[in-house]
Amino acid sequence: MSEFLASIPPVAVCFIVCAAKIIEITIQSLKTCMMVKGQRLKAAGLGLVECAIWGLVISTIIGTLGDNLFLLAFYCVGYATGLFFGSTLENKIALGTSSLQLIANDENTKKITEYLQENSRGYTVVDGYGSTDKMNMILIILPRREALPVLKEIRNMCHNNVFVVASEVSKYAGGYGTMK
Repeated sequence: MSEFLASIPPVAVCFIVCAAKIIEITIQSLKTCMMVKGQRLKAAGLGLVECAIWGLVISTIIGTLGDNLFLLAFYCVGYATGLFFGSTLENKIALGTSSLQLIANDENTKKITEYLQENSRGYTVVDGYGSTDKMNMILIILPRREALPVLKEIRNMCHNNVFVVASEVSKYAGGYGTMK
């Protein structure tokens, strides 16, 4: 490998190291998210690829760091860019499950529950009292990738007159829909 890298211009080596580091750290970010969400087998596969790329990159730069600060700079840029890409990609993939807790008055609760029933969504309504009026809490568990569109639709139909808390769920069991 070192003979191949010695045969190409140093600037090209910098770009190769940067690109490899971007790929490695993007994979690392996804792997970490998968581990946290319990997808251990997929995370292990990504870890294998990540480790192979890391080994190639580090073996390329370790002997020349003192001589080539540009290579170190490209390595660092690749690392930072990989973190950005990895978190952006994970956000687009939206792994996992979300919990939405909505607090609404009776009128908006009726609109929300009708919408959820029309779209075959499970929910639970709990009666409660706010600081000035009777309120209801609507609890919804759904795939994370579906949470934002559902939330946008609900906020539109309620003219943003609903309080929302969204969080990630690591484990759940039973209830309406898929059991986990």
